[in-house]
Amino acid sequence: MRILIVGNGGREHALLWKLRRDAPTAMFYATRPNPGMEPLAEAVDLAPTDVEGLATWADGNDITLTVVGPEVPLARGIGDAFRRRGLPLFGPSSSASRIESSKAFAKDLMRRVEVPTAEYRTFTRWPEAEAFISEKGGPLVVKASGLAAGKGAFVCPSTEEALEAAREMLTEAAFGEAGSEIVVEEFMEGEELSVFAITDGRHAVLLLPSQDYKRIGEGDTGPNTGGMGAYAPVPLVRPGLMDEVRDTVFLPILDGMESAATPFRGLLYAGLMLTPEGTRVVEFNCRFGDPEAQVVIPMMESSLLGLMVTVARGGSIADGECRWSEGAALNTVLASEGYPGEYETGRRLSIPAELEHRDDLLLFHAGTQRDDGRLVTAGGRVLSVVGLGDTLEEARTRSLEGARAVEFEGKVFREDIGRRALRTLENLEA
Repeated sequence: MRILIVGNGGREHALLWKLRRDAPTAMFYATRPNPGMEPLAEAVDLAPTDVEGLATWADGNDITLTVVGPEVPLARGIGDAFRRRGLPLFGPSSSASRIESSKAFAKDLMRRVEVPTAEYRTFTRWPEAEAFISEKGGPLVVKASGLAAGKGAFVCPSTEEALEAAREMLTEAAFGEAGSEIVVEEFMEGEELSVFAITDGRHAVLLLPSQDYKRIGEGDTGPNTGGMGAYAPVPLVRPGLMDEVRDTVFLPILDGMESAATPFRGLLYAGLMLTPEGTRVVEFNCRFGDPEAQVVIPMMESSLLGLMVTVARGGSIADGECRWSEGAALNTVLASEGYPGEYETGRRLSIPAELEHRDDLLLFHAGTQRDDGRLVTAGGRVLSVVGLGDTLEEARTRSLEGARAVEFEGKVFREDIGRRALRTLENLEA
């Protein structure tokens, strides 16, 4: 096989790592791979967003499967461009990708097929948004409807904060085109859960649930980021919950999209809130989440590639299933000082050699590059340090050991990833 990975972040590094284990004799290619990916794949000097260029390259190089990591190429129609040429690609069409690229579309779809979610209104004009928020009052959640790299959602405890977030998007273009339409929704309380499903458009194979941490600071403080860490499995997931999520969330959404002539084939992500009133959907994504992929994928014992190939070729996964390792995985994300705002790049990055050869630790590169042979920072989120263990506590200990050992100026990370889950385990065992 000849497999192309589109994307070059931590999620794509994890996908490449897993697919090479599934198919050790395959040839792998990656778009402008980061230094962690470079030893695992031949470089393709095309941007992940160069949809037509990548389709032409894949056609000319006999690529048998393309796997797309980021959301932007999917929203721009890379799936459509490849399928027009008869090239198998794992990922949805541009129209199906609207479930992520337009939060307004996703919320309207959920309302239509009766998938439980927060009550909401959408706005494109500031006066109407101002009037609604002032009347409704905080707490509220204000979101840019379009793609904002995980940074366009604001949990606003007060009416004033909600007004400020909406005003900045609608009158000051704080998120550009992504914020030209906003969603204002009720604040939901509970525990968040991330669930991935591989789907052929009708059937859904659910992967191991995980929990991620969006805020930059300890104790879930500060602004939202693309994700500062994650762990799997999640102790609060009760028996039967995943069957319930498949039947009440994924299957109705898939039926609704097929009925609207926009069938979804690929990886569908559901961000859930486990509220006292039941499970409700926060959002959908059209691809693997990052940093959750970095803990779910290493726990997968069965073949991810087999499911991807079947979906990409238009087959059915009605009988598909996954096997999972015992134990746990925990990801501590190392970020650049200032993220998710402005930050400096080009800072020397030092990774102790012993970390690269441990069976209980995985390092997935995200924002790194080579500068005259030296490894330097090149993004807001720099590295995922994934600890593996027989228990969540072991995984957390190993992840933190690795996070502390990696060195670069301005390194920022959270030491509380998984701490709540450990308390949950203690309560369950009491």
